[in-house]
Amino acid sequence: MPTTLVEWLRAQPDEMLATLMRLRPDLVVPPPTDFGKLAARADVRASVSRSCDDLDTVALVVLEALVVAGADSAPVPRAELARLLGPDMRPKALSSALGALSARALVWGPDDELAIVPAARDVVPRYPGGLGRSAVGPAASSALPALLAAVTPEERRVLDTLTAGPPMGRSRGGTDPAGPVGTLLAKGLLLRVDNETVELPRQVAIALRGDRPMGKLTVTPPQLGQRDRGADVVDRTAGGAVLTLIRQVELLIAHWGENPPPVLRSGGLGVRELRRAAKEMETDESTAALVIEVVVAADLVGAGDGIAPEWMPTTSADVWLAGGPEVRWSLLARSWLDLPRLPGLVGRKDDTGRPIAALSDGVRRPLAPRDRRRILEGLAELPAGTAVGSVGGLAELMAWRAPRRGGRLRDEFVTWVLAEATTFGVAALDAISTPGRALLTDHSGLVAALRATLPEAVDQVLLQADLTAVAPGPLEPELARELGLLADIESAGGATVYRFTEATIRRALDAGRSASDVHELLAKRSATPVPQGLTYLVDDVARRHGRLRGGAATSFLRSDDEVLIAEVMAHPEAANLELRRIAPTVVVSPVPLVEVLDALRAAGFSPAAEDTGGAVLDLSDRGRRTSPRRRTKERAATPEFSERQVAGMIKRMRGGDTLAGIRRNAAEFASGSTLELLRRAVAEGREVWIGFVDSHGVSSERVLRPVRVGGGLLEGNDSIDGELHQVQLHRITSIALVEEQQ
Repeated sequence: MPTTLVEWLRAQPDEMLATLMRLRPDLVVPPPTDFGKLAARADVRASVSRSCDDLDTVALVVLEALVVAGADSAPVPRAELARLLGPDMRPKALSSALGALSARALVWGPDDELAIVPAARDVVPRYPGGLGRSAVGPAASSALPALLAAVTPEERRVLDTLTAGPPMGRSRGGTDPAGPVGTLLAKGLLLRVDNETVELPRQVAIALRGDRPMGKLTVTPPQLGQRDRGADVVDRTAGGAVLTLIRQVELLIAHWGENPPPVLRSGGLGVRELRRAAKEMETDESTAALVIEVVVAADLVGAGDGIAPEWMPTTSADVWLAGGPEVRWSLLARSWLDLPRLPGLVGRKDDTGRPIAALSDGVRRPLAPRDRRRILEGLAELPAGTAVGSVGGLAELMAWRAPRRGGRLRDEFVTWVLAEATTFGVAALDAISTPGRALLTDHSGLVAALRATLPEAVDQVLLQADLTAVAPGPLEPELARELGLLADIESAGGATVYRFTEATIRRALDAGRSASDVHELLAKRSATPVPQGLTYLVDDVARRHGRLRGGAATSFLRSDDEVLIAEVMAHPEAANLELRRIAPTVVVSPVPLVEVLDALRAAGFSPAAEDTGGAVLDLSDRGRRTSPRRRTKERAATPEFSERQVAGMIKRMRGGDTLAGIRRNAAEFASGSTLELLRRAVAEGREVWIGFVDSHGVSSERVLRPVRVGGGLLEGNDSIDGELHQVQLHRITSIALVEEQQ
């Protein structure tokens, strides 16, 4: 039977070793050359601590019991472990916990010889199971039962308090030899730590706990209350949240395109700028901070390159704005799920007492994506349309499944994730939505899942006599773009209200739409008759629009109406624009055309821009933009390996172990024997472990599958990455065939 961790690892099948590498990937970075190095890494305190972060309450209790039993110094039978855990621990639960510990190489050996890595003692609580240190003297003798039977009620109360844990207690009465603490010290049932601190010996606590030496255990997860919301109701609510979110991002892009806020010297976004953005987005500051964090992560907004950098939309935002709601939401949802930050921290005080700003380093938490996904997956375990009974219940379940994760923000993080998921339509009414499930399991079906959730796009609006239009649902993309030119959104929600004004009609005409185009659109897309007032508004603006036209000369103005040209030249603004009349109907200016047109509009004229062919030119301002900064993906908290890489590393370790059994004698690796072994490997398709010295005199080793041997060179594919390598035969110092795993 294997007696050491190295022997146990060496005897495991490749499937178990592959599982170990995925559960504890830090053990194989860099890839170990043999099982000795793997075992040494498995006992490193930091690695053991990280591995324990993934264990649930039962597995951690079993690990504590093994520490109490001293399994780090001598193997312990399973029967002794079961005795310590008591009747609360069912055999099935114990087997499951031992399986989880064994898969992580924290526990090894058969049932009658269970051993643990010594570093486990440093990872479990200081008082495992709430038990103190073992003592010598009366507490460790056969007289202990008689001593406990003779204690007074006052002494028993002291013992019962410390038995429940922790075993340390403070009492100023400890110096009184006649008091209960003093008498217990005299009997050896308590140990003195200092003048005011005493400790209950482990033997005494175990004796008082009876058949539960580790105390009363909770081996079943807390029940997660459920409420049936209805899958359709949840999805419709989530669809409404998605439309609201998209509208908020549109407003933010438009606002920061015109008024980009400065980047703080310490990085991040100022409090006043966050408050202003929340007002523009028509939401609260916490939601605004969340949306801003995500749009920056999605590369829709970034810091400009100026001397005084500002937060502004990137050119990627224009591509995003041109997409449908499903595609837009897909990018936002994926960016949120992988966001290595905690937006809920914005506004809180950091360690120095200063408020944490949005987009600052104070919000960064690399492990946030892992914990966010874990919470959503817990929510997704419920049937479709079923909500958790309470957020607190979900937090309790997450804490039971991973007690060591989350730190002091563990419970709050659950609340934040559920609120953020609701904002993004991933969840609604405390239940995960259909698109939310697709987000967790199948990104390829994400767009289709949301498309089935959103209400059907409408292709008509309801025109009102008060110069408004009501969209009873999400508009088709083409209609939404055209209506966005013709009118401003007055209110958004389940039904969006658009308002037509002289400025909005002129905006559409400036973009190249003619009066007939506008009339045709309104007549075709309205489910109600076009109000006469709206028809008059369009005709009135169109009648004045474009009578005066401008071009670039740097710029010019022309009009068939000489009187209108004369009015422009007589206006005080003409001097500021440096207008010069070169013909009865033509005026030129060195000022850029956009500035000329803006100034004339401010003066009460209605000019239109034209191109070289005389067609109306769209010079509308789309806001400032910066280049997208494709950020390198956050380095994964835990590296991931392909099946091929894992198999290669296992072969390398087995090859290293094989070589360890060979005497490294230069005579044994003469040129002839090396060639013979390599040719055999080529013929049989076997892999070889080679040690060699490179051109710089540095020793190295590699597992290769030789494909050609000749001309003084060995060519072979690496067992891990598959790349072709060449090694000069005279540089090979050691070699061994990799034995196939039976």
